[in-house]
Amino acid sequence: MPIVNMRDMLHHAYDNSYAVGAFDLVSLDFLEAVIGAAERCRAPVILSIAEPHFAHYDFELMLPAVEAAARRASVPVAIQLDHGASREAAMRAINLGCNGVMLDASNQSLPDNIHATAEVVEMAHSCGVPVVGELGYVAGVEGEGAEQHPGEAAYTVPAEAKAYVERTGVDFLAVSIGTVQGRFKGRAKLDFQRLKQIHQAVNLPLVIHGGSGLSEDQFRRLSAYGVAKINYYTALSDLAAQSMREQMKRQRNASFTALKQGVKEAVGSEVERCLRAWGSAGRAAEVLAQCRPWLPVEHLIIYNIEGMTPEDAEAMMAEGRRVLSRIPGVREVMTGEAVKEGADYRYCFLVRFVSQAVIDKYRHHPDHVAFADNLFRPFAADRISIDYQVLEPGADTGFKSRYASRYHRAYLDAVESA
Repeated sequence: MPIVNMRDMLHHAYDNSYAVGAFDLVSLDFLEAVIGAAERCRAPVILSIAEPHFAHYDFELMLPAVEAAARRASVPVAIQLDHGASREAAMRAINLGCNGVMLDASNQSLPDNIHATAEVVEMAHSCGVPVVGELGYVAGVEGEGAEQHPGEAAYTVPAEAKAYVERTGVDFLAVSIGTVQGRFKGRAKLDFQRLKQIHQAVNLPLVIHGGSGLSEDQFRRLSAYGVAKINYYTALSDLAAQSMREQMKRQRNASFTALKQGVKEAVGSEVERCLRAWGSAGRAAEVLAQCRPWLPVEHLIIYNIEGMTPEDAEAMMAEGRRVLSRIPGVREVMTGEAVKEGADYRYCFLVRFVSQAVIDKYRHHPDHVAFADNLFRPFAADRISIDYQVLEPGADTGFKSRYASRYHRAYLDAVESA
């Protein structure tokens, strides 16, 4: 099943008064547990990668596993960067495979928050990626949440929320109404009147951070006032740690893998409980039917070089890989040379975009224009260029056959025939 457009996913939840779960991942155990729970519930789900957790794993190694699991899942999935700290972090996440980003500038002044968020929105929207902005500050009380989000909470002001949304263009708004990051002491007291006013002011899907510790009745009321996404992590972390402690009591000399037995089950059970409580269980089929698939696009150029030595051509391709890979929405830049001697076309560039939305922005991006006009086009007048969308595995065979015929024949004929 394809990864789906996160904007479409959350608007379906918003229009139908339920919330999609965004679960922060810190290991493959969490990843498999979340996907398994979503499949058992037949629920859409968001796999969330939080920048504050990057100290515990290599983001560039983690994300390919997350993307592979999402594409293999039988339910609609989106992949989000959570608590991104900068435009650069958001762009890196998009280029590596996230199709939703959250910028956390909530600890800054309102003008600074608006400026930082607007920059991310402009960049992300050029890639077709929606943005979660945050206004108000959700602080931590104890444990990991308190360490990562210190200080005092600041509730979201409805009038400021309206101005923030209008001036940034965010797709979704994370609000502060009484939840906390991390563990909660006692019963949460949520300001539902404030939430209602914010919803009326901005009229777009809202997001709650700090979902751990809320009651099922509170979750239902959140959805009634426009909350379409709930971020959830601390309860999962605590259950995983509790499972390992219990294993340690039973087997004091247990191996690491033995200690982890039960972690996936504990995390998965809690995720399943949340998905059912938040109303997303059983929604997978209708979400899939109404959401656009998130499919990469590849930009292929096959060409010959004139007026350049082979060494210069190699240097030009290396510069292309360096420059073009830094453009927002470019996932990968590959260059190659024909294997067969005497091929009609000797060289190729293959540029992989995160989505179709990137094509025009890439074409007019100043870095691309400078490289193409100064280093590439003057020496590669003989070229063929085409953009094509990559199909998901298991797509309709007839369509796949037509696709292959239409888009690959030029490459196969030109590069492999003598």
